[in-house]
Amino acid sequence: MRDFCFTKYDSMLEGLEISVIVLLFVSVACVLIFEFINGFHDTANAVATVIYTKSLKPQAAVVLSGVLNFAGVFFGGIGVAIGIINLLPTDALLQGDVWLGMSMVLALLLSAIIWNFGTWYLGIPSSSSHTLIGAILGVGIAYSLDIGKGITGVNWSKAAEVGLSLLLAPLIGLTLAAILLWILKFSVKSPKIFEAPDGDTPPPSWIRAILIFTCSGVSFAHGSNDGQKGVGLLMLVLIGILPAHYALNPEFSVKDYQKAYQIFEEKVVILGKNYPSSTFDGIKKEQAILKTVFAKEKLEKADIKEARKNIIKIEKKFKEIYKKEPTIEKPAKAILSEFKKKTTDYAPTWTIVAIALSLGLGTMIGWRRIVVTIGEKIGKQHLTYAQGASAELIATATIGFSSFVYSLPVSTTHILSSGVAGSMIAANGVKNLQKSTVKSIALAWLLTLPVSIGLSMLLFYIFKLILV
Repeated sequence: MRDFCFTKYDSMLEGLEISVIVLLFVSVACVLIFEFINGFHDTANAVATVIYTKSLKPQAAVVLSGVLNFAGVFFGGIGVAIGIINLLPTDALLQGDVWLGMSMVLALLLSAIIWNFGTWYLGIPSSSSHTLIGAILGVGIAYSLDIGKGITGVNWSKAAEVGLSLLLAPLIGLTLAAILLWILKFSVKSPKIFEAPDGDTPPPSWIRAILIFTCSGVSFAHGSNDGQKGVGLLMLVLIGILPAHYALNPEFSVKDYQKAYQIFEEKVVILGKNYPSSTFDGIKKEQAILKTVFAKEKLEKADIKEARKNIIKIEKKFKEIYKKEPTIEKPAKAILSEFKKKTTDYAPTWTIVAIALSLGLGTMIGWRRIVVTIGEKIGKQHLTYAQGASAELIATATIGFSSFVYSLPVSTTHILSSGVAGSMIAANGVKNLQKSTVKSIALAWLLTLPVSIGLSMLLFYIFKLILV
């Protein structure tokens, strides 16, 4: 087994220049560092409430959160990861110049790392999701401008979808946490849950169980959403540097690709019978190329890149078809999604494990700065048991819904901190908030996207000058 693994990875690196191999390891390291920082930057979102309600000791809380973040990445699927990949003009990574593609990837990674680390150092609960999305949009815009396409190279429909989820999620967190606390006030007769902890005395066992459960839920949900972002970034690196191995799913053979394509083609024909005969004429060229490529007994590097590029083109042309025939969108998306799951929409198990380890280990380190902000500086009064449980229940539900139902990235930081703010307002009104902290969080929220967009654009042009 050991010899097989070494032979497999030797074949991947065979023929690559030393400089490209170094670039590969540096890029992978940057992804893992980003996810590690994401871990200790966002850990506070899960553990602040159990620490400040004395439900768990800090060490136990971060270990529990780290383990469940790992589990969330491992069992959370790859829907969000694919969304991250689709935000960047992936076809740019499949052009002949690997250095141009990696200028994009390195620029977005470093800009995200810089902003995330800076806000963590200042103890500001900033969104890793906003940072990453902004960085991806920045390099996408810079690349499109560089090749003379204006800003058309960015997947703006996907960006709008993601942007809306990032905007609405904290508002949902604030509103629903406040509503839940009001409901608890009227329905729960025990005054104990509306009190702050008494010294270091743990809460009653049933309250403690609820708070530990909600902490676990936020941790798992965070892993299932934020961890997938790291998986998507790692796949961008692999597709850009090793397209011959990762542009198509390496778990399948040429016959598997051929079978998947035949099923796709047959379903498109069946679907087309209910619409004008010219409906799918726009994808015939790409279909012919895929049919020719998959008819070969062995796929060369150029064939694999060509196949992925044409699948991307088919997806873009499908969107044009939806505009003309809106009723076709739902069934056509299902057909395309089934085909892509057999060809391009995948992530190797080792990438998921690597990201899960990075996020889990990061969760156990550096948590204190943001925990203090959430636990002490959002409200003027100490966090009560009911407030902690309300904020985390809403965060768990919102993040889980976004990950498993819509496959959209959301900000764990903004949902949880907004939930805490909402619970503080429900308890004693707006006057219960510390204005300086709320202003800092709001300012970071407003600045994250434009700063990360600008920084990633600047870094792209710098890397392009150096590397290309």
